[in-house]
Amino acid sequence: MSQFCVYANADPASRHAVPCWLNVQSDLIDTVESRVVVPLIPPEQAGPLLTRLMPALPVAENTMVMDTAQITSVPMQMLGPQVANLSDERLRIIEALDFLTYGI
Repeated sequence: MSQFCVYANADPASRHAVPCWLNVQSDLIDTVESRVVVPLIPPEQAGPLLTRLMPALPVAENTMVMDTAQITSVPMQMLGPQVANLSDERLRIIEALDFLTYGI
């Protein structure tokens, strides 16, 4: 499970609301059976956007919104197949996490 990779939501009960998870956990921490993730949601579910907090990101052939304020930890079983690698968006992802935690 690599940092900044996107995984399909393997949980049928929550998949409609949260189709994908963005792994933001460091690759150095791989001994736990969970991952720190940010939900990626369709733009129409996002409402008004604070673009620094909720950047729109390219996932496969779609645009998904990083629902940063809903950062959470999920068990590994909730992470389905990898659907994208957003390493190229690293700066925007870290800026959103910084804005959430530090307001900058």
